[in-house]
Amino acid sequence: MEEPLLTRRFFLKGLGAFIAAPLAGCACAGRGERPLVRFGLATDCHYADIPYARRPWPVGDAAYRESAAKLAECVAVMNRERPDFLIELGDFKDLGKDKPATIESLDAIERVFAGFRGGRYHVLGNHDFDALDKAEFLAHISNADQPQPLAHYSFTRGGVKCVVLDACYTSAMEDYRPGNWDWRDANVPPWQLEWLAAELDSARGPAVVFCHQCLDPAADSNHLVRNAADVRAVLEHSGKVRAVFTGHQHSGRIGRVNGIMYYSLRATVLNSGEEENAYALAEVYPSGEVAVTGYRKAASAVF
Repeated sequence: MEEPLLTRRFFLKGLGAFIAAPLAGCACAGRGERPLVRFGLATDCHYADIPYARRPWPVGDAAYRESAAKLAECVAVMNRERPDFLIELGDFKDLGKDKPATIESLDAIERVFAGFRGGRYHVLGNHDFDALDKAEFLAHISNADQPQPLAHYSFTRGGVKCVVLDACYTSAMEDYRPGNWDWRDANVPPWQLEWLAAELDSARGPAVVFCHQCLDPAADSNHLVRNAADVRAVLEHSGKVRAVFTGHQHSGRIGRVNGIMYYSLRATVLNSGEEENAYALAEVYPSGEVAVTGYRKAASAVF
């Protein structure tokens, strides 16, 4: 897979000037407060050694091979910014010509992600299971502080409870696996909702939630978790959730529902060229305010 490495060197050649420059889209928040937690975000790398694909999407095409270089830029910037952790929000890789090629792509993009000098986390996305089941995918990644990576889990940083959901279940509440998933049919099973409620109940401070598929009711319906209303009811009942971060809808979007910000990050894989990259840095403040600084084509927001 020589082309992605060559592309990565090309992208990173001019990276020093980019990361040293002020960021035009920088979000300001906190009014002098120090954030409780800071974390980096990337999503929808769809990395694979397959050709550039023209798509009938309003937002653009899919530059699969360039995602390694784009993620490398994100990692380099986050190493400079030194957030508490870096999390990717799913569809980490895409489908290669066969299963061995798909695993090779997964291992390659995981090596790029491992360049971050801090805690790293993954969220499961639908395309992560086009050739692998969950156990196989999890065997090729690592999450900070987890001897064996988990599909849904929580951790706390700076007093902020961080909850990662797994919506990669069919309407029959079966795990996604090769041949048994549809990107439009995502669900959070009842037992995970019970777990979510217990996790939020035990939180001593604010909470943020991560999921691949969208939970904002104004998102495109095909990209929405089927039982998103049930999930939102749990989030709202807790009174602790400040923000939900998702991917899946490649264009990205920002919504606000009943006191919670829903931030969907633009996809890494979109279009060719370093200027088409998208990643973000989020901060949660003691006041409850959440600020997201978008890099390249990612949106910034304060809530």
